Parts: sequence; structure tokens; C-alpha cells
Amino acid sequence: MNGDLPIGVFDSGVGGLTVVRSLRESLPHESFIYLGDTARVPYGTKSPATVVRYSLNNARFLLAQGIKMLVVACNTASAHAIPALQKELSIPVVGVVEPGARAALSATRNGCIGVIGTYGTVESGAYQKAISELRDKLRVAAEPCPLLVPLAEEGWLTGDVPRLVATEYLGRLHARFPEADTLVMGCTHYPLFRELIAEVTTDLFGREVALIDSGIAATAEVAHLLRRREMEAPGGVSGTLRVMVTDKSRIDIVGTRFLGEALTEVSSVDVTA
Repeated sequence: MNGDLPIGVFDSGVGGLTVVRSLRESLPHESFIYLGDTARVPYGTKSPATVVRYSLNNARFLLAQGIKMLVVACNTASAHAIPALQKELSIPVVGVVEPGARAALSATRNGCIGVIGTYGTVESGAYQKAISELRDKLRVAAEPCPLLVPLAEEGWLTGDVPRLVATEYLGRLHARFPEADTLVMGCTHYPLFRELIAEVTTDLFGREVALIDSGIAATAEVAHLLRRREMEAPGGVSGTLRVMVTDKSRIDIVGTRFLGEALTEVSSVDVTA
């Protein structure tokens, strides 16, 4: 596999740009093509069959761009579509659920792990299953936190409103599972609230709770696969980023917030053609 080829990343919307941000920070010589399926977002309310179909659309489109690896940044797509993608594609496919589960296992001290995510991710049971399969006798509880998504996209990352929302959701988790010592942030939007979530969990649980960013965990797996398969981009030159979306509404404002830098090249595409 030609190391000069880019890595493809897709998400149901713009949240996956937090994963791209992590990838670019850790792998500065790699080039990336990001696809946000903003015309069909959210995936969390869709049936598993529909999520698989959308994911295959996205993967085939990115494969046609000449990528060497596919990263599924969307937690819902990772929960439902990884087997179908791995079966169809001849290139490595990395999701965020299994790396996040492994990172949680490494972080927990008492075997009690909490998970927060969208309704689709939580109801899929993907993190619960992935964590439980890693080791017997682990205890896992999940709590959906859907309102954090629009708050992130509106830029309401601090202040009374996001704190009240986070406290309500995390308070529900604490009431059911006060023993949790590790919390998986199972949504690409949640890393923007990392400091807030850390403060709220410390207040509620009375101690520091280890926070797991599945995007960072997936980045470590991507780096490992690149080395093991000798697919790394040559050093000396900074990698590039192309961003494509299926609907360009507000992508400049919201996308910049998630990526942490200005979006310089965004094109609108049709992945169903």
C-alpha cells in the first residue's frame, strides 16, 4: 500500500472532525479526507439497516478517492456497520467503539465503567458489549446525553446551560452506578465538553473519574496499524486535509469549532450518485 495515500474518515455530521483533530495532532505527516454526511444526520435515530447502508455509501465514495485506510468516526456507524465495512473493503477499517472499550479497560481500577452517548449508540449496546467481551466480571452502565450534541454545535460549551444539562444526565448515571471510576465519552461531540464533564463527574462522584475519548483511542490504533503494515506517510512534509460534506449548511462555523482550526477547503458531494 502506497504510504502517500490519504486516510479516509467519515461521520454522520461534523462531530467527527474532533477525531480528525486528534489524528492530525498525532500523525502530522498523514493526509486525510473527511466526509461528513450532513444531509442525512443524525444516524442515531435511524435503524441499524439504514446506518449500514449509509456507511457503505460513504465508504465506497471515499474508496473512490484513493484512500489507504478508513476511520469510522461516527459512534453509531461504528456500532452497527464495522462488520459490513470490513467484509466489503480490502483496506483496514478502524472504528471508535472497540478502541474506546480497550482504553476504558486499561483505565478502570475497580472494573466499573460508565458510558455516555447518543440514544442510538447507547441503545445499540455496542460499548457495553465490547467492554464486557474484553474481560469477565466488568460492570458497565450507559446513559444517553442527547442535548449535548446541539449545545456543542451551537458553541454553548461553558456556562449555566451546559452545566445544568451535563449535571442532569451524569446525575442519572451516578444514581444508578455510583461505583463507576471510568467514563467513556461515546460521541464525537463530547470531547468539546471534556473540562465540564470532568468537573461535574468529580462533584457528583466525589472523586476523579477517568475520561475516555474514543477518538484519541482510535488514533492510537490507527498509528499502530500504520506502523505494523508499513503504511506510514514519508516524513518531512506536513499532511493535507480535504473536507467534504453532503450539505454545506453552517459547516464553516461549526466545523471550525470541532476541528480547532479554520476550514480552508470544503466541497459539497453526493455520496449516493
